[in-house]
Amino acid sequence: MYNLPKLSVVGAGPGDPELITLKALNTLKSAKVVLYDALINRELLEYAPQAEHIYVGKRKNKHRYSQDEINDLIVNYANERGHVVRLKGGDPFIFGRGSEEINYAKSKGLDTAVVSGITSSIAVPASVGIPLTQRGTAESFWVITGTTSARKLSSDVYLAAQSTATVVILMGMSKLAEIVKIFSEFGKEDMPVGIIQNGTTINEQSGIGTIKTIEKVVAEKNLTAPAIIVIGEVVKESHQLPKEIKEASGFSASEYSKFLKIGAA
Repeated sequence: MYNLPKLSVVGAGPGDPELITLKALNTLKSAKVVLYDALINRELLEYAPQAEHIYVGKRKNKHRYSQDEINDLIVNYANERGHVVRLKGGDPFIFGRGSEEINYAKSKGLDTAVVSGITSSIAVPASVGIPLTQRGTAESFWVITGTTSARKLSSDVYLAAQSTATVVILMGMSKLAEIVKIFSEFGKEDMPVGIIQNGTTINEQSGIGTIKTIEKVVAEKNLTAPAIIVIGEVVKESHQLPKEIKEASGFSASEYSKFLKIGAA
C-alpha cells in the first residue's frame, strides 16, 4: 500500500503514550522511515520496529535540522524508501508546521496523509482537572502561540486578555512576564492561572496562582518549558487548586463544593 513515495504527518498526542489514536499506530506500523520531534514519547517508536528512526526535533536554540532540511529529508527518504511518517507532538496542525510539510511534499509529487493527534492544549489542562469550557463560567477558549516566528509574543494575547474566554498559551514560558503585564493592564490581577509542565507524562509538574502571583509560583516550583499556560476562571476547577485560591474566589468551602457540582457541557 505504501510502496510509492508518501508522507504521513501524524499527531503523537500530548506525551502519555496511551493518548494516541489507533489510526496513528497503524500508520506507524507501515512506515519505512519515522522522522520524529523532540516532544513525542519515545515509546511510540516501538510501534514502528521495521522503520528507521531519525530525530529531527527542535527545542529553543537547539535545532538539529532547519525546516528546509527537514523538508528535504522527507522528500529524499520518501523517494528512496517509500512511506515516511513525520511524527509530531500533540496535533500536527496546531502550531506544528504540519501543513507546511504537507504542502512541500505535494509540490514534489508525494502522496500525503494527515492523522490528527490529541492536542496538548486540551489534554494537558484536563490532566490536572481544568476544563477549558464550563457552563456558567467559560463559553469559549483561545489557543495562542506565546512565541511567533518573529520570536515575539503574539498580539492576539492583547485581544484575549479583554475577553471572558479561557486562554491557553503554548510556547509562552519565556514570555510569562509580558503576559502577566498585559492581563494586569486589563484589570485581571486576580484571574486564576495554571501552568503545567510536561503534561500527561510521569514528569508532569504544575503550579496554580493568579496573574498577580504566578511568576512567584513558577520561581518557587522551578517550572520551565515545555509548559502550557491556562488563564481563566475554569482554573478554579483544578484538583490541584491551592486553598488560598479557593478562598480568594469568595466561596466558602461548602459553596465551593456546590459550585464544582454544576454540570459541565
